[in-house]
Amino acid sequence: MASPLHIGILLYPNVTQLDATGPAQVLARVPGATLHMIWKTLAPVPTDAGFSIVPTTTFADCPKLDVICVPGGGGQVALMTDEETLDFLRKQAATARYVTSVCTGSLVLGAAGLLKGYKSACHWAWRDMLPAFGAIPVAERVVRDRNRISGGGVTAGIDFGLTVAAELAGEEVAKSIQLVLEYDPQPPFDSGSPEKAGVERVKRIRERLSGMLETRSKANAEAAAKLA
Repeated sequence: MASPLHIGILLYPNVTQLDATGPAQVLARVPGATLHMIWKTLAPVPTDAGFSIVPTTTFADCPKLDVICVPGGGGQVALMTDEETLDFLRKQAATARYVTSVCTGSLVLGAAGLLKGYKSACHWAWRDMLPAFGAIPVAERVVRDRNRISGGGVTAGIDFGLTVAAELAGEEVAKSIQLVLEYDPQPPFDSGSPEKAGVERVKRIRERLSGMLETRSKANAEAAAKLA
């Protein structure tokens, strides 16, 4: 019988739901896994997609986790100086087998002081914010450095989930999960990275994200200053 595995995914208001639910869909199928969707209270947590996710446990009641995962999203900005959340992550990271993130969740790990000296992925638009926390940004879908595993932007969370599944239960289990989920990407457009999207499209997207860039940069700087 597989040993019990406690896998926790952090929730918070305005989380990018696929950052959380992509890995959740994969990791819930790991033999022996119990999935915990975690927030401060059990009240439904609004996501950036217009619907809410109901947490299964609170910070106070969460067991020791084998895997802690922090997804990204616009609400990540508020977490950068949220000591209750950062303390929870530090406490779980101290005993977890794997400390992980998807998208801008890596910036939250950085703000908690958990990425200093580690390589990490992040969404391409915010990747250059990682060095403020002593992290080493890497432009890959999934990055592993010792027991830190991180996924790039949003859809990379599924690749990330399969990578973690293989670490926990072996490659054959991960491949079987991939088959059951029919994860066989064949996107209709080849525009999923800055390198493929072209200079003009990237420029337009960066202009559209300029407001968030300013907000994130400010929060990043404040969090880095507190950590220092």
